[in-house]
Amino acid sequence: MTRFRRTATAAAALAFTAAATAVLGFAGPASAHVTVNPKEATQGGYARVAFRVPNESDTASTTKLEVVLPENAPVGSVSTMPMPGWTVTTEKRKVDPPIEVHGSPLTEAVSKITWTATGDAAVKPGQFQEFPVSMGPLPQVGSMVFKTLQTYSDGNISRWIDEPVPGGAEPENPAPVLTLTAAAPTGSAAPTAAAVASPDDDDDDEGNGLAVGLGVAGLVAGLAGLALGGLAFARTRREPVAKS
Repeated sequence: MTRFRRTATAAAALAFTAAATAVLGFAGPASAHVTVNPKEATQGGYARVAFRVPNESDTASTTKLEVVLPENAPVGSVSTMPMPGWTVTTEKRKVDPPIEVHGSPLTEAVSKITWTATGDAAVKPGQFQEFPVSMGPLPQVGSMVFKTLQTYSDGNISRWIDEPVPGGAEPENPAPVLTLTAAAPTGSAAPTAAAVASPDDDDDDEGNGLAVGLGVAGLVAGLAGLALGGLAFARTRREPVAKS
């Protein structure tokens, strides 16, 4: 009986493990992909973003990163930050119509950025690296999709090139996506203090005017009473006193 219970328990555990593996994907390690951070920027402005690259291999290091800028969203100015142990090169392409940057038309735009590790600078297993880029003016589109290739020291290449599908699940090899939002409209001039005065302010003004009016009326009445009293006193002094 004891052996039967042990066998049943083991079988149940194996069945649960198999089900969990099938449903939740526990058979292998979770996949991390290249992302762009921050994930949002403003149309027409400049942004500093960083491509965050995790190393997924257990035995090889990331030695090269290639980021392709979208053809439908050209950017006039793209600059990179020096990174110790990494060289960076850019490729350009012709754009038509030209891009206007600070009032000057540009007929070329950066189409691809490539970082290559030198020496011992490669991203090793269990590590990640960020590759900063400054770019702008950002185009008037809803998003920018950066198709990316991640090359390992053993020759393997991870191709993060799948574009997102609106309303669909995340693709197997998603490309980094930068969402672009419209700039806030410039508002009109701020209203004056008189324009934003509340009804309570009017009530206070009326109350203050009434108090001042009552004070003046009381002062006039007091002066009038004092004058009448003085006249009566003077009249009394002028009239002869009646003899008895």
